[in-house]
Amino acid sequence: MGDLPRAQGVEALNLTLSAGAVAASLALVGPAFSASVAVGALLEAVNFRAFRRGAELLFRGEIAGSGPVVGAFALRFAGLAVATAVALAAGAHPVGLLVGLSLIVPSVVIWAVRNRPPVLDCPPGPPPDDPSWDLFDPWLAREREPRDDEDDA
Repeated sequence: MGDLPRAQGVEALNLTLSAGAVAASLALVGPAFSASVAVGALLEAVNFRAFRRGAELLFRGEIAGSGPVVGAFALRFAGLAVATAVALAAGAHPVGLLVGLSLIVPSVVIWAVRNRPPVLDCPPGPPPDDPSWDLFDPWLAREREPRDDEDDA
């Protein structure tokens, strides 16, 4: 299948955004909130790494079927829920924990925008009244297969 794109870039960007969020929350809100942001960022970093590893195994074909994929998702989700509950029981600030857990979203979006494929200049299509449009299936984005009753005509 070829090489999969490496995600170290998104993890490094996530680390940068997480460090910035922890520093900003320490300066603006206080150490308890900042510690909660750091714990949330740690939880989401571990969760994302497990998600990425599972996706790599799936796309390489090392995991067959949907059962292991669903099971891995359930285990990862349950582990995150337990870790979040433990952090909240230990006195973590809920909003700080949420901020830390959510930092992966802007990291992935920024990484995806930076690494998007180039925009290609495509030649213009045929004019709207061109007969070649009758041979094209817009639902499948390819030429139509001739039906048996069309061959007789």
